[in-house]
Amino acid sequence: MCLLYQGKIILSAVIIIHAFQYEELVQYVDSHQEEYVEALRDWVAIESDSSDVLKRPDLHRMMEMTAQKLRLMGGSVELVDIGEQELPDGQTLALPKVVTAQFGNDPNKSTVCIYGHVDVQPAKIEDGWATEPYNLTEIDGNLYGRGASDNKAPVLAWIHAVEAYQALSVELPVNVKFIIEGMEETGSNGLDAMILAQRDTFFSDVDYIIISDCGWLSRRPALTYGTRGNCYFFAEVEGPKQDLHSGVYGGTVIEPMTDLIGILDTLISPSGKILIPGIREAVAPLSDEEWKMYQDIEFDIENYKSKIGVSQLMYSNKVDLLAHRWRYPTVSIHGIEGAFSAPGSKTVIPAKVTAKFSIRQVPNMDPAMVKKQVTDYLHSVFAKRKSPNKLKVTMIIGAKPWLADTQHPLYEAGKVAVKRVFDVDPDLIREGGTIPIARTFQDVTEKSIIMLPIGGFDDGLHSQNEKMSRYNYIEGTKLFIAYLHQVSQIKKTQV
Repeated sequence: MCLLYQGKIILSAVIIIHAFQYEELVQYVDSHQEEYVEALRDWVAIESDSSDVLKRPDLHRMMEMTAQKLRLMGGSVELVDIGEQELPDGQTLALPKVVTAQFGNDPNKSTVCIYGHVDVQPAKIEDGWATEPYNLTEIDGNLYGRGASDNKAPVLAWIHAVEAYQALSVELPVNVKFIIEGMEETGSNGLDAMILAQRDTFFSDVDYIIISDCGWLSRRPALTYGTRGNCYFFAEVEGPKQDLHSGVYGGTVIEPMTDLIGILDTLISPSGKILIPGIREAVAPLSDEEWKMYQDIEFDIENYKSKIGVSQLMYSNKVDLLAHRWRYPTVSIHGIEGAFSAPGSKTVIPAKVTAKFSIRQVPNMDPAMVKKQVTDYLHSVFAKRKSPNKLKVTMIIGAKPWLADTQHPLYEAGKVAVKRVFDVDPDLIREGGTIPIARTFQDVTEKSIIMLPIGGFDDGLHSQNEKMSRYNYIEGTKLFIAYLHQVSQIKKTQV
């Protein structure tokens, strides 16, 4: 069965892999899974925390280790210098180099570029981990360790997939490129500029970009076709020239904290309705097709509540909940600086307080417009308080959302590959979070993108006891093998 998409043909009914070759590749993966677990153990052991400047040597070592792994496989590997970052104290620190690699350059084949990162979030056992976070520990089939799921195991699974072809002398069905960074968890510093600089070189022959820095929604495999953007704000209220004693000055000054809490309370209603004019109006209404898609997705609300430890959610039915998690904007207040948060009874009136909040934005919303809407609104609300204090609103992040066409041959290929490996049809899902690099790839390279996750819904990304199940790691490697074959069936010739 052939499908036509914008002048391209995709063969979607079957995977064109010689049955013996595919089964042989699968058997190879199964027989080498202990080796794969040990490789993950070695990678997890490196504390590649990109947020801690004291761990920067570990991060450089992680990038070199990644490059060496790809070199030993015979890839054409480069460590690309992306410059320095400026620290708050004015000092500069070298950014970790970005690893690029290439396997195959046959002009008659499609070329896929696989993106991943090998930096991690901070982790300490005293944070509440049950095991040492940098010592991969297997318990009941789960591999616990910081970075196991986000994103070291998926990167390794792609590498294992290429290795399997090589080990069995099975020709890669497509040319494969890798781009692996070490600053994703802190904003991918320097990567946007590198992608722009290499648009006409490294990316010139790339047909498709694959990102596996995401996870499933449930126990059912998934293909991800959208993420929300993120507009992150600081709202600072400044009053007296110094902190004051509440017993001496309380009742005589207009307190910055009271002003700040007052304006924060006007951002969102108790029912979750965003109160900033213009935000909700910019969002496209939920279509009948989307409603049907969400209705068919496997998602257990009771399990979701149990997982996060709440008795009630903002919405009681699946479609509303998923829609507000994925394709509607949300306001979240993250914290207040300047307040005394140490234990005990504090009686200080802070002279200056800064709130941190974000708006997850969706397609049809523009960060520049969101910045203006939020700034104008908060200043208008603040003016009504007739306070002598000063308000400053700053947007420090303006990451755009990303959305793909689920009818694109990349997604048809994903459906067939998932069916081949897991014997189920995948859910088509969106991410509520933000993966800015997807939008950068889309805008700069103009290549087609798919997010192909293998992480579990309960992997605990950025949290205590992060894990990757052995099942997802090994079967995910098989999925990547099948997917490369299926992508090779997308014909580049015009008809």
